[in-house]
Amino acid sequence: MAVMFMGHTLFLALMVFDVFTFEESVSNYSDWVTFIENVDQYEKQQLEGLSAEQQLKRTVLHPSLYFDAHDVQALRQKARTSHLHLFRAIRSAVMVMLSNPLYYLPPPKHIDFAAKWNEIYGNNLPPLAFYCLLCPEDKAAFDFALEYMDRMAGYKNWLVENAPGDEVPLGHSLTGFATAFDFLYNSLENERRQKYLEKIRSVSEEMYEYSKVRSWGKQLLHNHQATNMLALLIGALVAGVDKGSQANIWKHTVVDVMEKTMFLLNHIVDGSLDEGVAYGSYTAKSVTQYVFLAQRHFGINNLENNWLKMHFWFYYATLLPGFQRTVGVADSNYNWFYGPESQLVFLDKFIMKNGAGNWLAQQIRKHRPKDGPMVPSTAQRWSTLHTEFIWYAAEIAPQPPPDYGAAKMHVFPNWGVVTYGAGLPNSQANTFVSFKSGKLGGRAVYDIVHFQPYRWIDGWRSFNPGHEHPDQNSFTFAPNGQVFVSEALYGPKLSHLNNVLVFAPSPTSQCNQPWEGQLGECAQWLKWIGDEVGDSTGEIITASQAGDMMFVSGEAVSAYTSAMKLKSVYRILLLLNSQTLLVVDHIEKEEDSPVNSVSAFFHNLDIDFKYIPYKFKNKYNGAMMDVWDAHYKMFWFDHRGSSPVARIQEAEQAAEFKKRWTQFVNVTFPMKSTLTRIVYLFYGPYVNVSNCRLVDNAKSGFQISLSVNNTENTISVVTEYQNIKARFDYLGFGGFAKVVHENKVTKFGLGTESVKKDTRNSRVVFPFGYKVNIIAGLILGVSLVILAFQWRFYISFGKMLRWILILVVTLWLIELVDVWSMCTQPICAKWSSDMTRPEHDKGNKAKQLEGNPVVLPDVIITSLPTSGAEILKQLFYNTSDFLYIRIPTPYLEIPETEFEIDSFVDSCEWKVSDVQNGNFRLIQGWVQSLVRDTKLHLQNINLYEASRSKIAQHAALSKDKKKRSKKRESLSEQRSRARGNQEKDAEYIRELRRHLIYYPNARPVLSLSSGSWTLKLPFFQEILGPSMRALYVVRDPRAWVYSMLYKNKPSLYSLKNIPQRLAAMFKGENGKGKCHLNEGYASEFESLRKEISNSNSNAISVLSYLWLANTAAAMRINRDLLPTNYQLVKFEDIVSFPQKTAEKIFAFLGIPLPPASLNQILFATSTSLFYLPYEGEISPSSIHAWKQNMPHEEIRQIEDICCSLMDHLGYPKFRINAAGQQKFALMVSDSQFVDKY
Repeated sequence: MAVMFMGHTLFLALMVFDVFTFEESVSNYSDWVTFIENVDQYEKQQLEGLSAEQQLKRTVLHPSLYFDAHDVQALRQKARTSHLHLFRAIRSAVMVMLSNPLYYLPPPKHIDFAAKWNEIYGNNLPPLAFYCLLCPEDKAAFDFALEYMDRMAGYKNWLVENAPGDEVPLGHSLTGFATAFDFLYNSLENERRQKYLEKIRSVSEEMYEYSKVRSWGKQLLHNHQATNMLALLIGALVAGVDKGSQANIWKHTVVDVMEKTMFLLNHIVDGSLDEGVAYGSYTAKSVTQYVFLAQRHFGINNLENNWLKMHFWFYYATLLPGFQRTVGVADSNYNWFYGPESQLVFLDKFIMKNGAGNWLAQQIRKHRPKDGPMVPSTAQRWSTLHTEFIWYAAEIAPQPPPDYGAAKMHVFPNWGVVTYGAGLPNSQANTFVSFKSGKLGGRAVYDIVHFQPYRWIDGWRSFNPGHEHPDQNSFTFAPNGQVFVSEALYGPKLSHLNNVLVFAPSPTSQCNQPWEGQLGECAQWLKWIGDEVGDSTGEIITASQAGDMMFVSGEAVSAYTSAMKLKSVYRILLLLNSQTLLVVDHIEKEEDSPVNSVSAFFHNLDIDFKYIPYKFKNKYNGAMMDVWDAHYKMFWFDHRGSSPVARIQEAEQAAEFKKRWTQFVNVTFPMKSTLTRIVYLFYGPYVNVSNCRLVDNAKSGFQISLSVNNTENTISVVTEYQNIKARFDYLGFGGFAKVVHENKVTKFGLGTESVKKDTRNSRVVFPFGYKVNIIAGLILGVSLVILAFQWRFYISFGKMLRWILILVVTLWLIELVDVWSMCTQPICAKWSSDMTRPEHDKGNKAKQLEGNPVVLPDVIITSLPTSGAEILKQLFYNTSDFLYIRIPTPYLEIPETEFEIDSFVDSCEWKVSDVQNGNFRLIQGWVQSLVRDTKLHLQNINLYEASRSKIAQHAALSKDKKKRSKKRESLSEQRSRARGNQEKDAEYIRELRRHLIYYPNARPVLSLSSGSWTLKLPFFQEILGPSMRALYVVRDPRAWVYSMLYKNKPSLYSLKNIPQRLAAMFKGENGKGKCHLNEGYASEFESLRKEISNSNSNAISVLSYLWLANTAAAMRINRDLLPTNYQLVKFEDIVSFPQKTAEKIFAFLGIPLPPASLNQILFATSTSLFYLPYEGEISPSSIHAWKQNMPHEEIRQIEDICCSLMDHLGYPKFRINAAGQQKFALMVSDSQFVDKY
């Protein structure tokens, strides 16, 4: 499924911003605003709760930042036992410092200190001071630390002269100095204490003043802000022990900014940071320290932040085999700037608690390079040793993540990065691939900037993605761990320094004329504010793994200027095996596009191994890298068969405070038509590639025949990826690519199947060549016989030749038919596409028997109201494959028939026979029209005129709901509100129409809000046929009853008049209501009817029997539907296992789950920032609120009624704690509820 692309047109909206109101975002923000105004009160309350002795220690003595004075002895004990390996690392660092004081001590003169980037002095001071705390007997180290701090305290300032606008070195110095002061306080004489403390106060005040005017004071999620704000916080915490008034202002400032940071990080569902792994480790170092300090000193708990829960994967899934090198997306060195061992042990102790963090930290430390370019900088390598020691939980045994040892694909849907083979040992079988195609700033930041849900965000001015690169659709490849194609890492922001495409001539080229790459290039930092640059995006269209193969593709046309008039820049990667990577660029341009050339670049930073020219089979040009006699090769050609000679170049560019070298292969192709396709093949030394050719070059896709190790692979890829119909037509299913090899077909996203051989093959007796010889012999034999008897029959020579010719032609036609029936080679595609796609066009019935979707899906979603089915909108909204339609709405009402559909539930089942007998004709026609000709159906809606009575009814209902309002609206206000609602309803229809204009083949998804439809799916099946894909959402009855009774005030039970509805439902003949009209009464509702007539019934029992009746009836009725047409989905699975459940749903639809939809469902279920109507916040914990808030007697009553069906659905009984006490908490008042949501 493809995501919609409309340049900078903002119709791409996440559901979060559809659900969020402006007031809601303000109320979220106010939670921490209220807190920061009382930081000093919180600290005072903490002190009042301590004993006199504890107060003395807390108010007078240091250390206090990360631990108290009475914790020091325990730390010293750990240094000799459980933390010995970390203590040895700290001691080793200190010994290195002591051995070279000229290098590690701050210079005696300030001019020398300020002459260069000096973060090394602030970074190395905390581990030095921490060592002195652990080993007070080491006088040499302590004297070294005193000299160190004396020199820093004597400087007039800690700035760098050649970076006057950058306070980051100041932040490092303040953090290090204040932390060391806290550790060494009890070992300092009073004069030094006062001197150092005064320095901390003055520098903290300086940092505070800078925060008001510098960009880092307002640019969120940036490493500068996190670094400097942490420094200000540590300075405030240390300096505020004696004089707290001024320090509290600094604390307020930091908490305000950093809580905004944590709030925004919670939007990032994949745990990533857009600045890349290197700078991400920089930011995360400060974030983890802030989280710890904020909880310790202010009681702010951010440990439930979803970004922290996912952040482990940012380190694990970006590691190349061998645990030494990471993905170099954005400005990067080879791995990390800070840590990441400290961040990993923090995550393990406070977040994951499963040993994976400790294990990965252990692997990284074990495999740290001793020399070469991947060795950590002396300015950063020891800076987090003290926090790693403090946070390390020895009781959590290190163990790798689940499925460790096998190559896995990992998708970062927010970041726009896919990796394969990460976090494995370095071996011949372990290959690494990465692909990047994402939005500027990451998806969450990009959407926040464009849709402006928060008043305190000032567009791109509130962010700084300057460390990002123009790198959409870039990739890397490291077969058996040997980097063959890599990023160019830290450097100027030039497209040709990344593995992407550039075009010429471009009318807007700003550097490297006439060539132009992606938006924002041509400077030291990415230019993110400017024409079109802020709208720059790439998008991962699909990413699927099938065994050892992986397919990923991305669209990057929005990353290029519109002046080039490009329609598509679509890159496809197919990892065929651990040694072979196929890359294809599909480029479309407008007829009047000025560009006529495209140039591709492939980089490698390994100076020991150079690219050299290479030619494949004396046909295609390429390049080769010789690694100790192991040859890594690449070659290329376009759809015309052209294979230009490449230029192999070397370049050196400024990076950080040094030069960085790179080599690259540059190949340029002409763009003679509006469509250009270029094929590149990269392969390692352990495979034999004997053939690679393009066998089909259709408008909607292409096929490549690739022979590897004497095995032919036919690769089919759709390039018209936004057209679901084109994908079904070209591939036979709704995915984006497939590979046919060795009698198997791999459909990426759905799995691998065996290809059945044609039964006609079994009738072959002789091979093709032998038959030709036999036929030729027969012809010659017959001819000789005729010649021999010519004299006897007196046949003329001319007549004889005619008969011989007729015989030869007849035999040739027979042989042609035989060849046609037998040929399975790719060339036969010219005769019959069925040969190269053995699963295509064999008839829908045969396909159904195979269990494969063969028709375009028509999706129906149904459930009991408040079962949470609305959350599935996140899977279908905002895609080119589907059109999500809510039913009913004022303009999309169910037609009025002899049977009125109840908006909540009814007891009537509709059967296949109802369709066959012509019952409910209006509804049948309405469904056919809405599903089969959605566009025409929507166009025929007369906005404002048609359904006016329905609109009036909806307005009346809304009016009834608002009768609680104390202020009575005037007539003009009522009319104005009605017009506003009417316009909103009309705009919804217009939005659906616009979607179908852009994506005419989008399949309808009917979300039926009434529970009545759960009993009528066979009716839909008969109308829609095999294309129906019904999703029936069920929910735990205890959670459902809780939501109906206690989630709202007044409750939905009373708001929807459930008792009156149910009583009316059973009025009629024999209590069966209206169902006698078609004899479709569901017998499961008898128990509910009896309960309603029972004078002892209550709301709990009525709702329990209602859930039981509807669910049992739906499961009985729908069990006859084929698994290809019906799937039951548990709401709890969607929320607790969103990715797994979403993948299962999309496999049911015959379509791979797109990363964009994955991002949306993860956001809805994991961040506590998404709200459902009448439900409120959605999260794995909130959906089980009934466990804490419902009386146990009510839970037991629900279980007694629904137990049999609960067991069938996998809902276990609730076991209370030993005390057996469950307190029932009534929901907050209406005003409090509004404040929260």
